[in-house]
Amino acid sequence: MSQAPDNSTHFGYREVSPGEKQGLVNEVFHNVAKRYDLMNDLMSGGLHRVWKNLMVETLNPPRGEAPFRMLDVAGGTGDISFRAAKAAGPNFHSTVCDINTDMLSVGRERAQAQRLDDRVDFVEGNAEALAFPDRNFDAYTIAFGIRNVPQIPLALREAYRVLKPGSRFLCLEFSSVTMPGLDKIYDLFSFNLIPQIGRAVTGDAESYRYLVESIRQFPKPETFAEMIREAGFARVTHEIFSGGIVALHSGWRL
Repeated sequence: MSQAPDNSTHFGYREVSPGEKQGLVNEVFHNVAKRYDLMNDLMSGGLHRVWKNLMVETLNPPRGEAPFRMLDVAGGTGDISFRAAKAAGPNFHSTVCDINTDMLSVGRERAQAQRLDDRVDFVEGNAEALAFPDRNFDAYTIAFGIRNVPQIPLALREAYRVLKPGSRFLCLEFSSVTMPGLDKIYDLFSFNLIPQIGRAVTGDAESYRYLVESIRQFPKPETFAEMIREAGFARVTHEIFSGGIVALHSGWRL
């Protein structure tokens, strides 16, 4: 990953200001919101479902009567929250916080359709400046969202702030392919086929080109793990899935 100057960040392979990136990212997800879940299936061959299930298994929300409050940042259409709600006991509640109103609208519709709207709510918010009190949640999850945040260290510090002591941060994100041979196949598929699939399904190739480029610009797992530690988290670990295509990062507020 190339380093942007301190007063700039990346939007794909372009250097932009943090404010400019937020507007550009908002436009991407405005464009893809209605077909976002379908495109996830097409782009990953359905593997995103396996990765998200593994994240929720790692979270392991309580199945008994104990209350459990989760914050699902950049949770958009609700995939992680719905999985967690179905795995958890009756006093589980998740708040999906996303900056994009189009994604939130899709999530609310899905929650109602699955009769989970009493256990999962949706609020508009910025990962860099969360409108929640300190030490308020039992878990913080973010899946395939943190690379779209203009200032990742700010988001990580906010995650630490809103978690109760003894609570867990989990981040599922695309990573760097480590399996020999798979890297070339992955690049060919990502840069050539994904934008074309995006054009065919959503009429928008450029948004998916950005998403592919953003994956390549994201820090390698060891570097990102160090960023999590610098935000204050302890017992920081990461697990690689599918030959390095994704990584699940974990940290604890102690």
